[in-house]
Amino acid sequence: MPHTHIPQRGKVIVGMSGGVDSAVAAYLLREAGLEVVGVTLRTWTETDNRCCEIGRAQETARQLGIRYYPHNMLPAFRERVVMPFCAEYLRGHTPNPCVECNRYVKWTGLINLADTLSADYVATGHYARIVALADGRLCVGAAADERKDQSYMLYRLTKDQLARTILPLGELTKEQVREIARKANLAVRDAADSQEICFVGEGDYASFVQNMTKNTDAFTAGNFVDEGGNIVGRHCGIARYTVGQRKGLNLALGRPVYVKKICAATNEVVIADDADLYASEIFCRRLSFASVDTPKENGEFRALVRIRYHHKGEYALVKQKEKDLAQIVFDSPVRAPAPGQSAVFYDENSRVLGGGIIV
Repeated sequence: MPHTHIPQRGKVIVGMSGGVDSAVAAYLLREAGLEVVGVTLRTWTETDNRCCEIGRAQETARQLGIRYYPHNMLPAFRERVVMPFCAEYLRGHTPNPCVECNRYVKWTGLINLADTLSADYVATGHYARIVALADGRLCVGAAADERKDQSYMLYRLTKDQLARTILPLGELTKEQVREIARKANLAVRDAADSQEICFVGEGDYASFVQNMTKNTDAFTAGNFVDEGGNIVGRHCGIARYTVGQRKGLNLALGRPVYVKKICAATNEVVIADDADLYASEIFCRRLSFASVDTPKENGEFRALVRIRYHHKGEYALVKQKEKDLAQIVFDSPVRAPAPGQSAVFYDENSRVLGGGIIV
């Protein structure tokens, strides 16, 4: 069944965050004639000041005349998202928690609820498409709205998860979604977009990591060094820096400098000029190829590769070196690839082939 269109019948569990996107997703599915059940996957405690999200989702469900349930996912969220996020920062890496959350918390939770409630599908307000390939397999495709496209965040979804998923906003722009919400007079029509890392809140991520782990090593002062190993200043702990960072270094070197590498073993942060941040190749592990066969060892293919969420992508040759190791050789160097981020592979039609975690 092509998932680029909304089915005409069936029961669907919609993940509702309290924002306009998920509200419009639920509205469109209800208007299409499906039986819609709204669910908020609760991943926070009362002290996180996010309880208003349930209130907004409840109000939307009331307006739409659909059933609604909050569902506790806090233990799974802590285990699969929060603690791995903290562990990566302690290693000097820059993780993307949304990638892990989508596969292991959101979709797992929604599909489990769908099974419990005898629902056929799950749906969210993500801006992406699900496309049926010629061989019958499903893949994630980029959204019509390039500015809001979230296909990068969904590359780790499995084929079984994709088979149960509807993404109603894939063909719409953000402006169109807002207009639908206004015409439907939804209470959340003017709600602000959610922040990128939902669980960090208004504080900085470094303080969050320190509070969660009580770690001292990654927050111990050490040396800024240049690529020759020369000490050029003192840093405030490796967990406070990310590759490509310029602001907050407090280095008076007479020119702009950036973080090129973070060395947890020696508690050093390597700085360099902007021109030195570019790399012609990277390596990835934790590979995911839900929509295509995993390449055989020494196999290779060409793809457009995005190395961060807002990266436009660069064409590259992806080489399978081992079962879970890929080498990506770019046609043109890419700026500041960061260990812990995802490299996502797209075909010429903006469909996700797979991806992995940069190492």
